[in-house]
Amino acid sequence: MKSIYNEPIWVKFLFITLTVITLTILLIVPIIAIFYEALSAGFELFIQSLISTEALNAIKLTLMVALISLPINILFGIIMAWLLANFNFKGKSLILTLIDLPLSVSPVVAGLMLILLFSINGLFGTALQWLNIEIIFSTTGIVLATLFVTFPLVVKSLLPTMQNQGNSEEQAALTLGANFWQILFKVTLPKIKWPLLYGAILANARAMGEFGAVSVVSGHIRNQTNTIPLHVEILYNEYQFVAAFACASLLALIAIFTLLLQNIVNYFHHNK
Repeated sequence: MKSIYNEPIWVKFLFITLTVITLTILLIVPIIAIFYEALSAGFELFIQSLISTEALNAIKLTLMVALISLPINILFGIIMAWLLANFNFKGKSLILTLIDLPLSVSPVVAGLMLILLFSINGLFGTALQWLNIEIIFSTTGIVLATLFVTFPLVVKSLLPTMQNQGNSEEQAALTLGANFWQILFKVTLPKIKWPLLYGAILANARAMGEFGAVSVVSGHIRNQTNTIPLHVEILYNEYQFVAAFACASLLALIAIFTLLLQNIVNYFHHNK
């Protein structure tokens, strides 16, 4: 297809070169540096850093938080996208704005908001203490912080598709006597499976790599409330650089794997 621009060919190559240089400096070189530092003391020390007690507990907690938050994000995403795509009501624009709020607010601010609400001296602190429920400095607080920063991702992945497709098929199924669950599993979900999977991948990757909000509410309790990003920070501050980069390389692998999954999902979505 002929380009709409008439600039000389050297302009195109200049932009391509600048793009490649920028991506190399900002993305490729740092990733290579992480793996280089992680393996600088040998593969044996690299493995030992990953199977230490603190590292395994951090990995376990990270996976647990991701497994808890992902189903909640998927359920919330489907409900909210379905509501916003099919109904017009007062306050709809406000809900759309609130959904974007976690993407605009710093994760550290999100963590501080949870502290103000659920700490001992917080708004609900007295009631929680009376009920013997601990949220801050516990797994529960980490899950809440993770949900706050990840819940818009599934909604925003589903909403454009559901708005474009409309609800004519659901209306036809309802006319034929299908109940809510039949419509959901046999009509709606098959239509949105690819954007749903795409949003779930994004939310899961963000959950496993979240640092700011989790750092505020976790308390950095070793072997209890340290996720992988928090464990990396502690190791680096203690000058255990090889171990820190070894755990950081695990996060880098998760990011690379996430990008591969995203591209696979996009391929099948556009070539089905």
